[in-house]
Amino acid sequence: MTGTLLLTGAALWLAGFVFESVGDWQLARFKARARTGQIMDRGLWRYTRHPNYFGDFCMWWSLFLISLGSAAGLATVFAPLLMTWILTRGTGQRLTDRRMAATRPQYADYIARTSGFFPLPPRRPG
Repeated sequence: MTGTLLLTGAALWLAGFVFESVGDWQLARFKARARTGQIMDRGLWRYTRHPNYFGDFCMWWSLFLISLGSAAGLATVFAPLLMTWILTRGTGQRLTDRRMAATRPQYADYIARTSGFFPLPPRRPG
């Protein structure tokens, strides 16, 4: 069981790292070319409004899975729970969405079609 947790945690950590890194790279490239007010809705940003936060979420939960290999590992569950709350309800997603909606009128359309956190296929308009 410990080996399975370690491998699952390592795979989830790698997936989260790649997701966060690719999302940040895509956003940096977009910002270098974008006109004022444009919305990044390509690449990973087509499936989630916050790929960098989702990647971070995966990395925190992966570390918890890896820690379950020891008896004291369960006591660390507060860390990924707290980070999940911060990323989804605290200063992460909510604050970013509020700021973007206030400065970019077309952000409401992006919210309507794009998952807020977990990567999902875009919703059809209307």
